[in-house]
Amino acid sequence: MEIPQEALKVANPVHSWLRQIEVSFVPGDAPVSSAIEELADGLLEKFRQLGHNVVENPADSTDVILTTAKYGDPIPWRKAFMFMARRQFGLKESPVIYTMIHMTEQEFKEKIDHFKAALAKQPLDPKDFEFEGLSPESPRVLIEQGLRGGPIMSLLRLLQAQAKSIRVLLTVGDEHPERVYHFDLVGAFPASVNASADAFYTDIALRMVTTESTHEITNHQVMEPKVTAEEWQAMSTPEAMRRAGQELGKRNFFTEMVRIEDLVAVPAVNDSIASQYSEGCFGTWDPRVQGLVATITGSARPVDKGNITDDDLALIVGVRPDGAGAQVRHVDGKRNDKPSSEAVEMMDLDGPLPWIEVESGAVKTQVPVSRSKLHGHRGVKAFNPELVEYVPLDAPYYHYLVSCATEAQAKGIKGAFSRAEILLNPSDPRKIAFTVLPGHGLVMIEKWEEGKVPFQLFWDAMDSGDLEIDPHVPQGKMSYEPGPDGRLHLKEEQVPM
Repeated sequence: MEIPQEALKVANPVHSWLRQIEVSFVPGDAPVSSAIEELADGLLEKFRQLGHNVVENPADSTDVILTTAKYGDPIPWRKAFMFMARRQFGLKESPVIYTMIHMTEQEFKEKIDHFKAALAKQPLDPKDFEFEGLSPESPRVLIEQGLRGGPIMSLLRLLQAQAKSIRVLLTVGDEHPERVYHFDLVGAFPASVNASADAFYTDIALRMVTTESTHEITNHQVMEPKVTAEEWQAMSTPEAMRRAGQELGKRNFFTEMVRIEDLVAVPAVNDSIASQYSEGCFGTWDPRVQGLVATITGSARPVDKGNITDDDLALIVGVRPDGAGAQVRHVDGKRNDKPSSEAVEMMDLDGPLPWIEVESGAVKTQVPVSRSKLHGHRGVKAFNPELVEYVPLDAPYYHYLVSCATEAQAKGIKGAFSRAEILLNPSDPRKIAFTVLPGHGLVMIEKWEEGKVPFQLFWDAMDSGDLEIDPHVPQGKMSYEPGPDGRLHLKEEQVPM
C-alpha cells in the first residue's frame, strides 16, 4: 500500500512510490545503551506516526527486523539474524535486518583516527587492520575499502563483519543519539543528524522505507533464437569489450569486488545476500545483432572486469514487458551466465531517447543514440562542460537513497538521461553524459563517433582531464560549479564526522 504524500509532512522531497511496511524490534543478546534505547523508541514511534505497522513478533508479513549489537563484540554467525531469523521465527522468507550499533563520540573519533593513520602509512601494515571476529583475509578488504572511500569505509566494513549484518545504523553520541550513519552493501554512509528529534527520526524512517519500498529487477528472460557461434565470432563488440575492460582497468576505474568470505568466516551465505557484490558493469551496442553486449553479474562468480573473456559477456536485447528483468539471447558454446543486475537500467534508458543512423560495415543501420554505457562505484570530481554533460537525478534521490539492482534505481537513471541535452539532440558536439547515484556510484554514456572504438571516448576524456574520476562517491545533495581551470567541480553536502 502506497503512502499518501500529504501524510508525510516532511521538508525534503520524497519518492512517490513509498509503501507501507511492517517492522519488528528484536534486541540482540547484549545489553543496550541508553542512546540505543532512545533511538529504538523514537524510531518505532515515528514508524507508527507515518502509518507503518510495528509488531512485537516477526511474522511472514514483516519486512524489517530492527535489532541491536554491541560495538566491538562480534556476533557468532549462529546468533546473527541475517542467517538465523527465518529459522528462529519460523518464517517463509528472511526479512531485511537492520542492526543498531552505538559508539560514543570518543570511540568513533578514536576508530576514525586509527584508520586514518593506518591508511596513511607507507608501507601499509596489515596488522593495523586485524580485528576480532574477522577472517584472515579481512585486512586486505579493510585496506582496499579505506583507500577507496576513506577511514569511514574501513569502519563500515568492520562493523558489518562483526555484527554479521549488511544494513547497519551506526548511532554516534554519548548519552543520546547525535547522528546515525546508514551503512549498506555497496558502501553508502549518509548520515541523519539530530538537530530536531522529529526531523531526525523522520529522516531515518524514510530512508529505511525508501529502501524497503523497492524490489529487484533481475528475473531475466531468455529469448529465441540463440546466437550461433559463427555469428558471435563475426561480431566486433566482444573484442571491443575485452579491450575496454583492459583500458579502464589500467586507469583504476573498477573497484575491487568484496567477497563476504574475505571478511567473515561463515559456512554459507543464505538467500538474504549474494556471496559477493559486483564492482560495476559496462556494455556497448552491436548493430549486427541489435542488442547490448554487456558484462555478466558478479554476484554468482568473481568477474575480473579488467580481463574479461567471452564467458563474462551477455547479450541483452530488450526489457521484459512487466519490467521484472531484461530479455537476453544465449550464444552457442558460451556459459551464458545472467547479465549484470544493472541490465535493465542499461537497456531501458534508451526508451525515451532518439535513434540515429550509422554505418555498420557497408550497411547503414538504426542504432540508439547512446553507444556505450558504463556503471561503476566511482564519483566524478570535475569535468569539461564543452565535452561532457552532467544530468541530475530527480530531487528525492539525493535525500532518500535507493538500492542497487532495483526498479527504483533504473527509473531514476532513465529519468535523468531522458533529460540529457546531448542525447535528445544527437548533433550536440558533446559526446559524454553522466549522472551520479549518491552512496552508490556513477553511470556514463558515450555517443557514436566515427573512428573511435567503443568506450574510447571515456578513457580519452580520463587521460585528458576532461573527465576526472574519483574514488569518493557523494552521499547526498551535490552540484557542479565552475572552477578557475574552466572545468565544473564537485560541490557536495558533507557527511558529518
